[in-house]
Amino acid sequence: MKIIKSPAEMQMAADALRSKASPLGLVPTMGAFHDGHISLIKRAAKECAAVVVSIFVNPTQFGPNEDFDFYPRSLDPDLKICKDQNVAAVYAPSAEAMFEKGFDTWVEVPSLAAGLCGANRPGHFRGVATVVAKLISICRPERVYLGEKDYQQLVLIRRMVLDLNLGVNVIGCSTVREKDGLAMSSRNANLGENERNRALSISRGLYKAQDLFVAGERKVSEFKKVVREELEKAKAEINYIEVIDPDTLEQLEVALDSSRMVIAAKVGEIRLIDNLPLKE
Repeated sequence: MKIIKSPAEMQMAADALRSKASPLGLVPTMGAFHDGHISLIKRAAKECAAVVVSIFVNPTQFGPNEDFDFYPRSLDPDLKICKDQNVAAVYAPSAEAMFEKGFDTWVEVPSLAAGLCGANRPGHFRGVATVVAKLISICRPERVYLGEKDYQQLVLIRRMVLDLNLGVNVIGCSTVREKDGLAMSSRNANLGENERNRALSISRGLYKAQDLFVAGERKVSEFKKVVREELEKAKAEINYIEVIDPDTLEQLEVALDSSRMVIAAKVGEIRLIDNLPLKE
């Protein structure tokens, strides 16, 4: 397994991999791997001739008062996981390698970035879209694997790839959960025992909303009510609770079979997101 830090070297390695076998898959990550990341790598390995994993904590997607300095980092264990999963190459650049002096080109998808997480994190999705566009340019994959837990990000990256004719297939992979329902996230490592128990209110609320939908409810206000009750009991600070169109992210008042419920909330100082389709 190659460990590569320079964009030029990664491009050459990607060209060499694609010349031998196709397709080439990319799993872009910020490291601090959990079973959710491993599931992405395994899916890519199953569907691709070779897999590249990028590990880069992207400073441009964090705001000034966010948790960039405290975001979990575990490069050596992450590299071992990649090796165990037969990853062909890991691209682990520095911030200076990704954003050289004078860097001044940004990718934005305004219609999909304005609401939900974008409303609370201005500039976040500009940083995400720009770094993913660069990773696609550098790693030259034919397929990119992203988790559905970051659902707004997934929809936005699909739109960016389509609009810029990047010629890659963006594949969304199901959220992996702990046995108690908590969506796996690198940020979970920063939760204390009490906070982790309170964080379960997020998935509990989503599953209660699903049950309501199965029972025939379609008013979004009713779904929001049951979720809000769960989060307030846990003393979580609610950023948003919405039911959305899965393709446009439009916030709905009446749920459809295709609708998805999305939540962002802070438990203690840790901001968590989760989502589920209302109809499984």
